[in-house]
Amino acid sequence: MKKFADFRVGDKFFSTFSISEKELDDYFNFSRVKNAFLEDYGSKKLKLVSGRAALSRIEGEFTRLNQIYGNHIVLIGTDGDPEWGNRSTRFLKPLHTDEVLKIQYTVSGKDNFDDDYGKISIDFEGSNQEGEIVLVSKKNLYRIKKEPPR
Repeated sequence: MKKFADFRVGDKFFSTFSISEKELDDYFNFSRVKNAFLEDYGSKKLKLVSGRAALSRIEGEFTRLNQIYGNHIVLIGTDGDPEWGNRSTRFLKPLHTDEVLKIQYTVSGKDNFDDDYGKISIDFEGSNQEGEIVLVSKKNLYRIKKEPPR
């Protein structure tokens, strides 16, 4: 686990995962998302993964990275990209259940929050099995304890 002082702008971390149909269904049941476009209607095709489900999983994978796990860290918002009208996320291609997504996490900013906490900005970039960029999310802000618990 890295301490707040050890993070540098430009640091990169990686994770790979897929979302199964059961995991997607569990997410829909929890979030209560109801969208006809995302429903299967008995088709044998892979289901389209909603953007929020993908971001939720990316967030979960981030907290499990060796560099992060064990820190007191919480998502406190998104600033977005000024070139995008301060929006934070773009979905460039669809993601379906069981497709592998490789995520690159990049530290894009680091600031003091107060005496006990710092703030790091993390950019996500997700690529599919063919290496095509599926999504980009910029300036996801995390409050992180400067001295993690022992």
